[in-house]
Amino acid sequence: MSECSVSHIAVPDQQAPDPADAWQAWRAERHRSVTSPTGNLALVETRWLPAGERPDLAAARAGQPETVSVTRVERTDLVTGEPEYGLRFWDARSPAIRHFERTDAFPYDPAWVLQAAYTPVTDARRVAFEHIRDNGGTRDLVVPGDIALTVDGRAYTLSAFDDDGTLLLVFGDPTNGESTYGAGRFLFVERTADEGRVVLDFNRAFVPPCGFSDQYNCPMPPRQNRFHLPVEAGETRPVFRDGFPAQH
Repeated sequence: MSECSVSHIAVPDQQAPDPADAWQAWRAERHRSVTSPTGNLALVETRWLPAGERPDLAAARAGQPETVSVTRVERTDLVTGEPEYGLRFWDARSPAIRHFERTDAFPYDPAWVLQAAYTPVTDARRVAFEHIRDNGGTRDLVVPGDIALTVDGRAYTLSAFDDDGTLLLVFGDPTNGESTYGAGRFLFVERTADEGRVVLDFNRAFVPPCGFSDQYNCPMPPRQNRFHLPVEAGETRPVFRDGFPAQH
């Protein structure tokens, strides 16, 4: 699982739901998710341990306020290639949660629901992704197939990595740093009954976890995942009250 792994949000099945209504339900669930006691806004500290040391949750929890919970996290050390362990501290009453108002989004646009061809790869191909807190270093993530589509007359072959069994696309476009979060956005890729087809509903593109807390280390869009035209669909930026600083 990626160090910046995100929660998968499912909307209950309904008979022929109106796509715009389903999108509104997704938006409401996103709000509940990021403001939950272990949601993106609740992460207040990621504490990496010295090499070879394992997390002691009981010791880490000792003396913490009732609102704080502690979990383990693991990643690969960029220098040694060995597992690196850490602790994450989540506060259900974090300043970010208390000041959070909403996440803005573009209006729903059915034109941004795109069909794409999907070609699985037989080997465990890994692609280097630069991460926002690695100072230019890269981490190899498993990319189980190629996603091919044409947008505005230009052909793309996108790399979506395996996020705990689901394809997660990290993409960039000219809106980044202007109307949307600067480091790019995330999108879960919807598989279909046809193994060779997937759906990219950019209305459900979302601000990555690092847009809500600087304690995350999110992957950034590789070159092949950068669109030439503005993707004016999906979430744009978190909005906070009382001058609370947002992540950029």
